[in-house]
Amino acid sequence: MKTPKSLIAALCCLTLAPALVAEDFTPLFDGKTLEGWKNPYTWGNVEIVNGEIHLKADKKFFLVTEKTYGDFVFEADILLPEGKANSGIMFRAHAEPGKVFGYQAEVDGDPNRGWSGGLYDEGRRKWFISPIKGNAESEAAFRNRAGDTFKRNDWNTYRITCKGNKIKIEVNGVVTTEVEDDKDATGVIGIQHHGEKGAVYKFRNLRIKELN
Repeated sequence: MKTPKSLIAALCCLTLAPALVAEDFTPLFDGKTLEGWKNPYTWGNVEIVNGEIHLKADKKFFLVTEKTYGDFVFEADILLPEGKANSGIMFRAHAEPGKVFGYQAEVDGDPNRGWSGGLYDEGRRKWFISPIKGNAESEAAFRNRAGDTFKRNDWNTYRITCKGNKIKIEVNGVVTTEVEDDKDATGVIGIQHHGEKGAVYKFRNLRIKELN
């Protein structure tokens, strides 16, 4: 009996699938040490607990990579503390003693606003890109894209893709932001504690795939 051509095609696709979707990510956190990371502030406490990075502070601070990155795909999981909370993942950012600024993928703890996955320009243009704060059309379009993909009291997976001037942010597999912007082409990656006293911000599975 001859094998139908459609079945042969399907089997070929299954055979090729692993090669097509394989992504060679490099861990940015080994689950045991903070090798490759630094705190540019004189405050902020960083602990490693069960393979997670826990940030504690009384003032806002960022933990950033020692290395800079240009074109890449970055992934991380984040869990916000209960109560008032707000965080972000910095990328192509700039770190100076006591200061971190640049692109930030928003992690919004306010369910009424719901801007998780937005693109914020920390320390510069602020909500100038996605969404544009105060622009009703831009804000509505963002909420339509993001929907309710962000889980307030659970782990959320962020994926940030940068290639040239193209920036894409995904939250739990949903594309929330996809824009072109020329402000920065390279910089550090960072994770944020927003400064709520007693709050613990948790991060895990931080990894990156640099793009040629």
